[in-house]
Amino acid sequence: MPWTIGSKLANLRQRFEQCGLEDPQTDARTLLCGLLDIDLTDLVLKGGSSLNEADVKRIDGAAERRCLGEPVHRILGAREFFGLTMGLSSATLEPRPDTETLVNAALPIADGIMARRQSCTILDMGTGTGAICLALLHETAGATGLGSDVSSKALLVAQSNAQRNGLETRFATCHSNWFESVVGKFDLIVSNPPYIPSADIETLDRGVRDYDPHAALDGGVDGLDAYRILAARAGNHLANGGSIVLETGFDQHGSVIEIFDGAGYVCVARVKDLGGLDRVLVLERK
Repeated sequence: MPWTIGSKLANLRQRFEQCGLEDPQTDARTLLCGLLDIDLTDLVLKGGSSLNEADVKRIDGAAERRCLGEPVHRILGAREFFGLTMGLSSATLEPRPDTETLVNAALPIADGIMARRQSCTILDMGTGTGAICLALLHETAGATGLGSDVSSKALLVAQSNAQRNGLETRFATCHSNWFESVVGKFDLIVSNPPYIPSADIETLDRGVRDYDPHAALDGGVDGLDAYRILAARAGNHLANGGSIVLETGFDQHGSVIEIFDGAGYVCVARVKDLGGLDRVLVLERK
């Protein structure tokens, strides 16, 4: 009997339950919709539609990868972030909903700068997929952005994502180890830097530990190395009246505020993520 969309959905859900995935129903729906390029409504309305052999083979191969721990969106090669589609690669972090907290915190700042100056320049340190900067550019007409990253492979993904979302004329990239090759001053500096303590990497969920690049996770012995670099050197590239908006670990706000206080900054906002945990800091020069 040939597979239908509905029967394959049930099959995937059962497979994912058997291999112990946390949310087999959501994973099955997301994977099937992505592979067949349909939405959740189609998943119901077209449940009786037959699948050809090629589709079944492709779906089964993807299901096997998921059972081995590879995240769904890595299998699909893209995920949505702030309403934009972001391509992924092994060189980039997978942008997650909690990081949208940073975008929401930075948007009013960008809007205010645009209102005052009729322009806004954004620097995204460790840009990865470009998700943060591209989301800000998409929501802030006329703003321009520079995505900096030490990984040239990540920058190729960011450039592709800018083109995919029609933002390539307002987004540029810079291959740089933090600020080493960055030139100029910016109204807004944003970053989701590596902040996991080195010893904690092996304790992370396997979808993060085994598939996200460790260079984008490992923040050194205490997880704070990147913040020390940012605090020490961001001032050379921050325009007068500019702001810095950073993602942090849930228990790092106090430590990061102290680091930036010592470098001449004051925290003007602390923002919690979707789960109610400390996630984002907004900092300005004293």
